[in-house]
Amino acid sequence: MKAYKALVAIDLKLALRNRSVIFFNYLFPLIFFFIFGQAMHGERGAAMTIIIAMVLIIGILGNGLMGAGIRAVQEREANILRRYKVTPITPAPVLIASIVTGWILYMPNVLLIFFLAHYLYGMPWPQTMGAVLIFVTISIVGMRAIGLILASVVNSMQESQLLVQLVYLPMLFLSGATFPTSMFPKWLLEITYFLPATYMVQGIEGMLKENQGMAQNIEPSLALILTAFVGLFISYKLFRWEKEEKIKNSAKLWLVAVMIPFVIMGAWQMRTQSGVEQTKILNRQLARGDTFLIRSARIFIGDGKVMENGSVLVRGGKIAEIYEGAGPDPKTLKAETVEAAGKTVLPGLIDVHVHLGAPGGIYPDMTKYYADAEKGLRRELAAYLYSGVTTVRSVGDLLDSTLKLRSTVNSGEILGSELMTCGPLFTAAGGHGTEYFKDVPDNLRLQFEAQFVRIPKSADEAHAQVDELKKQGIDCIKAILEAGAGGRTFNRLDTSLFAAVAQEAHADSLPLAVHTGDARDVSDAVKARADSIEHGSFRERIPDELFEQMAKQGTFYDPTLSVGEAFKNIAAGKTDLLKRSLVQQVGPPDLLRGTEEALNSPDGEKMRQSIGQYPIDMAIATDNLKRAHDHEVMLVTGSDAGNLLVIHGPTVQHEVELWVQAGIPPAVALQAATLNAARLLRAENHIGAIRVGNDADLLIVDGNPLEDITATERISMVVFKGERLDRSELFEQH
Repeated sequence: MKAYKALVAIDLKLALRNRSVIFFNYLFPLIFFFIFGQAMHGERGAAMTIIIAMVLIIGILGNGLMGAGIRAVQEREANILRRYKVTPITPAPVLIASIVTGWILYMPNVLLIFFLAHYLYGMPWPQTMGAVLIFVTISIVGMRAIGLILASVVNSMQESQLLVQLVYLPMLFLSGATFPTSMFPKWLLEITYFLPATYMVQGIEGMLKENQGMAQNIEPSLALILTAFVGLFISYKLFRWEKEEKIKNSAKLWLVAVMIPFVIMGAWQMRTQSGVEQTKILNRQLARGDTFLIRSARIFIGDGKVMENGSVLVRGGKIAEIYEGAGPDPKTLKAETVEAAGKTVLPGLIDVHVHLGAPGGIYPDMTKYYADAEKGLRRELAAYLYSGVTTVRSVGDLLDSTLKLRSTVNSGEILGSELMTCGPLFTAAGGHGTEYFKDVPDNLRLQFEAQFVRIPKSADEAHAQVDELKKQGIDCIKAILEAGAGGRTFNRLDTSLFAAVAQEAHADSLPLAVHTGDARDVSDAVKARADSIEHGSFRERIPDELFEQMAKQGTFYDPTLSVGEAFKNIAAGKTDLLKRSLVQQVGPPDLLRGTEEALNSPDGEKMRQSIGQYPIDMAIATDNLKRAHDHEVMLVTGSDAGNLLVIHGPTVQHEVELWVQAGIPPAVALQAATLNAARLLRAENHIGAIRVGNDADLLIVDGNPLEDITATERISMVVFKGERLDRSELFEQH
């Protein structure tokens, strides 16, 4: 033990006398820290997380590969190691002393960087600071071990410098330490997972941004620890005291051995893609951490109140402050300025009734659409986000694919509107929802029905089915009461079974949405204390007493005028809805073209006749909506997107335009599309209103939608979870 302590003390003295050691351990990282801090505006939040990770990794790589590797060769060539040999000692104290010295030299720099980030740039102290220090320690030890094995397999300083650079430069430039991995194509991102530094960058950023602990970084930590043991063992076996002792070139292959843990991890990541997914999520979180002030705008709060001239401070993905007028000087807030004079800021819009599994139109070749359905679903959520609809609720889609999509999008792996789902439809055998698969072969039909509908045969079965969906993580339950009319009739769900579904949904604290077609359906749904009435009725007047009861018990009303208008247009052979500006921007060109062609074809004539048989009276639908408003029923916006001519994307804008045309005040329509919808989704604690602490989901439009509701389509900017979106890139995601 005395030998170890003595060598550590000697190493420290020699290192501190070496100006290059002081420069590369302290001054060099600090130079990068201040350069990056100023260039990337570290004071604005998320950038400082990236800066710290970059600076720490640059320092750790230099400390390990150059500090341990090149210095060990220098000491051998200067005959310093020869003097130790006569002591006599084994190589072990020399190697261990190098590891310990590197840690002692570098850790003060780590603390200094965090101190400067906190006091100069306002970055909060990491909640998992202990984990950060442990992970940095493991990283230092792993890199020092790699440096020592580099020193063991070279015969000269010239060789060491070449080999160190061959290892150092890829880790420096491909790990995310100098260039953000968000810039990398997928194939290059996969290659980075063969490099130890990639895991170091990802671990530090995850701890700083997502408050990860060691548990979330156990695999790279174990790989670095294994690397340290293997590296020290090989360095011990190949250790040379004198420069005259030469080693065969084949010994350089031992360097591959020390990288084996990361070769295995890289191959595993390439197969599972979990690392690529994690990188995308982390990059998304970093993009959402900026600080900016939206200044001098009209602010629609979400609850009907309006601030005619105000400013919104966004920090770390949340609404941090709301100010009257222009607010404080952005410099004092360490925020970038977004000038918004003459514009209106609204909460992100919400569509509570969509069907993502249907495109809203007809492709020339529908087999291609279904062959890559996942891509289509992702694109639809991107179209909503492009349009400022930041949250949507699926009320009838295939269960597994929707849950998978929800996980992918809500995690931030890809950009798309926040997704909630009601899961399969509770209906009767032969009820609405089952007709979509009636012409499908039996084996496929059963698979689709298992994903799309639930047909309980008893109250106990209904309870069990609701409970099972709750366990799978759905956000709500949807039941079908409508029996249809005209040429489209269905079996109706037995009211006792419906009551069992409703009872269990309430017991499981799941909102209950009920699809209705006439006044009887609405009456049964209200009696079961449904959370929302979907559609109401397009063919019957809903009695005032039902609206009174809905208002009293807090049942929401979702009239879905958009789908009613679409059906009327189809029956009339009109495709004007496809020519709306935002629809043209988000709708796939081949979908829009194919829909036009299909509706003008002989088969389209049959389709128009079939849809024309279904009794839809827009005057009745708008009258029901107006009387619901008169009775102070809570209104919400749903479009029934996915039905023909209701293209995914700018759905809420058109829905509220129809409401205003029907006589609903714009402020009421906009509240239905924001705070009321959030309340129905039981998410008002983080979306639906411009309030301090809520997610920064914001839509900035030109003009005043309270005077001209079409202003909601004149989008200036969309902010999602604090990220100012480049809308033009939303459809280019992979």
